[in-house]
Amino acid sequence: MSALQTSALVKRYGGILVTDHVALDIRPGELHAIIGPNGAGKTTLINLLSGELAANSGTIHFNGEDVTALRIDQRARRGLLRSYQITSIFEQFSVRENLALAALGAREHGFRFWQPLRGRRDLAQQTEQALAASGLAPQAEISAGDLAYGQRRQLELAMALAAKPRFLLLDEPMAGMSVQESQAVVRMLAGLKGKYSILLIEHDMDAVFALADRITVLVYGKVIVTGTPDEIRNHPEVKAVYLGEEDIAA
Repeated sequence: MSALQTSALVKRYGGILVTDHVALDIRPGELHAIIGPNGAGKTTLINLLSGELAANSGTIHFNGEDVTALRIDQRARRGLLRSYQITSIFEQFSVRENLALAALGAREHGFRFWQPLRGRRDLAQQTEQALAASGLAPQAEISAGDLAYGQRRQLELAMALAAKPRFLLLDEPMAGMSVQESQAVVRMLAGLKGKYSILLIEHDMDAVFALADRITVLVYGKVIVTGTPDEIRNHPEVKAVYLGEEDIAA
């Protein structure tokens, strides 16, 4: 059974076809990347998958269930999470407290602020696992407002992990980062491979080709090819899309 599957997914804005009958089939535990030039419809696609946008036609199945008509919160409760859905950072709270709040928000419909978070054993394991996976354990007691930009983005990802997702939708998690910060996120995502199903949209081609199990190329809202990194790197149509850059992520 696929982790996430779409069939003939269409999104139109007036006469503009932004998502053109997109078919995806993402396997359990796979890190699947979506690449394409600016305006290819990548962010629109991830908005459709998360439930932020409604499709004009087509279907979305998550772990065998048709979720096409479900709201964004209903999909999130099933474990289909776009990272920022659960990542409103509380700058005055520590990294650890932010993770505990994310874990609590995913488990319960209402926050129980009168119960000390540190006393909640049911949250402690999720919090510690997210700290370990994100590499933020040394910063656990630091206020989130004091983190560097790259560490804040890591905290956003860690908060999504604390919510115990089954599938992560990541839209350019390395945007605006320095080389060193990007490398830290690449290491973090590499450590998550196989533990979660992940859909990654990212402009850093070195990161994409280093991380992805398979890659889908989207052009003008239409899938032109899906394959392994080697297959994509050597595909003639992909080379043409990227202006003849035959050394893509070589």
